[in-house]
Amino acid sequence: MNRVFGRKKAPGPPAPTLGEASSGVSGQMDSMDAKILSLDKELKGYRDKLKTTKNPGAKKNLQKRAMEVLKRKRMYETQRDQLAGQQFNIDQASFGIESAKASVATVSAMKAASTELKAVIKNDLKIDDVDELADDMAELMDEFQEINEVLAQNFATPDDIDEADLEAELDMLEDEFEDELGESADALPSYLQEAPTGMPSTPTGVPGGKVPVAAGGGGGQKVDEFGLPV
Repeated sequence: MNRVFGRKKAPGPPAPTLGEASSGVSGQMDSMDAKILSLDKELKGYRDKLKTTKNPGAKKNLQKRAMEVLKRKRMYETQRDQLAGQQFNIDQASFGIESAKASVATVSAMKAASTELKAVIKNDLKIDDVDELADDMAELMDEFQEINEVLAQNFATPDDIDEADLEAELDMLEDEFEDELGESADALPSYLQEAPTGMPSTPTGVPGGKVPVAAGGGGGQKVDEFGLPV
């Protein structure tokens, strides 16, 4: 039977992951960079020898070797650029997979939240209960406002007081206040009123003149030029 239908192929090795592929490509790029750096040093050595070599034959041989090194360098640079492109594609694929996984997780979380929210609204949060609660709160606030108005009343004011009488009395007080203001305006200012008696008389002498003598003889008390006792 095996000769007729053949044998089933054995399963091959598992495919590498994107992380393994990225690591492999990165290692190859590092190897290419090292080879390119080594060839640069070799080219620098040939360039220095060409500056000091005067023999045409030796100079031509050095140029040939330098050209071979430059060709290998160009080949490694091309391979490195190709590996860099592969590395970019691998990174893009890895980023796409991670984004897709994040999107799946987000959608799953949103579905679970939607199911839970529906259950809460259906079982614990009914619209009729909310309306009833709002009506109760409005009624309570109205009652509280009425209580505040009652508490704000003035209990010391008698009920038999007429507001018209109060207004008339207030007008009378205003008239009396205006009359008092008018009388105070017509009164003579204090600085124009007569000075009280008993103050010293106005001096009549000339400053610096002879000092007058108080009335009653030469033995009286001396006074100054302003009539004040000395």
